[in-house]
Amino acid sequence: MANVDPVELLWRDGGGEPARGLSVDAIVRAGIEVADAEGLAGLSMRKVAERLGFTTMSLYRHVPSRDHLVDLMRDAAIGELPPAGAASGPWREELESCLRQSWELRRRHPWLAEVRGTRHLPGPNAVAVYDRLLGILSSAGLAPAETVAAADLLGRFVDAEALRLVEIAAAERASGVSEEEWWGSKDSLYDRLGAYPALTALWEAGAWDDPPDSFEFGLARLLDGISLLIGDETRDETCRICGTPLPRPTTGRPRAYCSRACRQRAYRARHAR
Repeated sequence: MANVDPVELLWRDGGGEPARGLSVDAIVRAGIEVADAEGLAGLSMRKVAERLGFTTMSLYRHVPSRDHLVDLMRDAAIGELPPAGAASGPWREELESCLRQSWELRRRHPWLAEVRGTRHLPGPNAVAVYDRLLGILSSAGLAPAETVAAADLLGRFVDAEALRLVEIAAAERASGVSEEEWWGSKDSLYDRLGAYPALTALWEAGAWDDPPDSFEFGLARLLDGISLLIGDETRDETCRICGTPLPRPTTGRPRAYCSRACRQRAYRARHAR
């Protein structure tokens, strides 16, 4: 399968592959099983071949490399998400539903968050999910550049939360000790923390006794921020001095004046009082 077009491989029809024996789909399913059990670091073409009962070289006739396999696995896993229907509720409810589905997917397949870097090609399932996210944010009233920025921010948040699961699982596999057991054995550290007043006060107040779910807390705060940004649509869009219409910025703080001259006039007016 030399010189294969990676886009053609990802966006292939899939028809005509044998129902039994070795195929791209069978290799992808086996790869997902290996990554679910061992993380992305434990994935190799050899392990996938062993799981399928074929030689490693036979896999390369269908999938040219491990990198190609990871892209295929990622899109196949994302394909487990329910198909997007027409938006039927408020933008925040639609967005929460979309992101919680992505979070649950990463809890089933934490290695998805390990697919790092900017040069992993998206397949049809990944593009469909991204398109749904963009559609929800666009319908909320964000400007085009804000829509893309917000979608990327939300995606990075979900992956960051999932990476924590990856790190915990990898440490537990390597050490044979659970996260709770490891931290519970560090009495000599806790004995030293009394010298730190803010930490001690929060500890005594029970801040760590029942912490909020980190995903739900972070998601709510991000959506609150988007709500504020959307609410910014109601601000006065004209210069406070001369009334000239002001373009709505896609980034940064909103403008109050159309020019340096009007800003200076406002400054002089304030200090003349």
